[in-house]
Amino acid sequence: MYQQHFQLSRMPFGLTPDTTFFVPLQQHNDVLAVLKTALNAGEGFIKVCGEVGSGKTLLCRKLLQQTEPDWQLAYIPDPCLSPLELRWALALELGLKHSANIEPPQLLQLLQRQLMLLAGQGKKAIVLIDEAQALPDETLEALRLLTNLETEQRKLLQVVLFGQPELDSRLASYRFRQLRQRISFSCRLTLLNRQQVGAYLQQRLYQAGTQRMLFSRQALKALARYSRGVPRLVNILAHKALLLAFGEGKTHAGYQHVRLAAWDTEDVQPKPKAWWWYGLASVSVLAAGYAMAAGSQWLAGWMVL
Repeated sequence: MYQQHFQLSRMPFGLTPDTTFFVPLQQHNDVLAVLKTALNAGEGFIKVCGEVGSGKTLLCRKLLQQTEPDWQLAYIPDPCLSPLELRWALALELGLKHSANIEPPQLLQLLQRQLMLLAGQGKKAIVLIDEAQALPDETLEALRLLTNLETEQRKLLQVVLFGQPELDSRLASYRFRQLRQRISFSCRLTLLNRQQVGAYLQQRLYQAGTQRMLFSRQALKALARYSRGVPRLVNILAHKALLLAFGEGKTHAGYQHVRLAAWDTEDVQPKPKAWWWYGLASVSVLAAGYAMAAGSQWLAGWMVL
C-alpha cells in the first residue's frame, strides 16, 4: 500500500504476532525474565494475564524462540479441548509416537512414560497454553492432575497459562482452589504509557526499514489516548493514519489523521467528538487511500507484463 511512499521495506503495523517486530519494552522484558527464572527452577504452574491485544501471543512466541537446551516445549494455541483431546495434543507435541486407536487409559500411561523418559534425559517438559481463559473446566482439572506427576526432585510437567483477565476470575472460584494454590508465579502484562507508545512505534518503523518518525508529536499523543496503550489498537490506528496521510500525499501522519482513524475503528474509547460528516470523511479518505494503493499495484503489474 504505502510502503513506497514512506520508503518502507515492510508493512510496520500488521496484526499478525510477528516476533521480528517484538519491541523489548520494560514490562515485556520483566515477564520474560520471570518466565525463564520460574521454568528453570522447575515450578509447576505459571500464569501470565493481560488485556485483549496486549501482546500475550507475541510474548508466547518469543518464549518459544528463546527455548533453553534442556526444555522440551509443547505449544497449544487452541485451548478449546476436552481432557482427552488435551492428552492427545500433549502427546504429539512431546514427540510421543503412538497408534491412533489406543484407549484413553493407555494414552495416559504412554504420556506418563514419555514424561519420565524426558526427565531421565535431563529435559524439562513445558506446555504453553495460549488463550487459557477458554479452557473448559474439566480440561483445567485434567491439566492439574497431569502436573501431579513428579520425581523426588521436580515436576515432570510445567504449565504456562497465557490468558485474559477472565482467567483470574475463573481461577478465583472455589472449584479451582487446588489449582490456584499451585500457581507459583503470576504475571500481569501492563499496557503502554504515552512514552512507550512512541518508543513502540519508532521501533516498529525501524524494523520496517526507516529511522524517520512518521507521526507528528500531536499524532503520538492522540495515538496513545485513543488506543489506551493497547498494542493491537496502536497498530490498527497507526496503519489507518498512515493510509490517510498517503491518500493526501503527506510525508507523515498528523493529529487529524489519527482522529479520523479512531472514528473509523471499533473499541476506541473515547470516540473523537465530531459532526455527522466526520465518520463519512474518514471512510471516504480511507477508501481513496486503498484505491490509490490498488492502482499502484495494478500499474506495477502492468509494467512487468
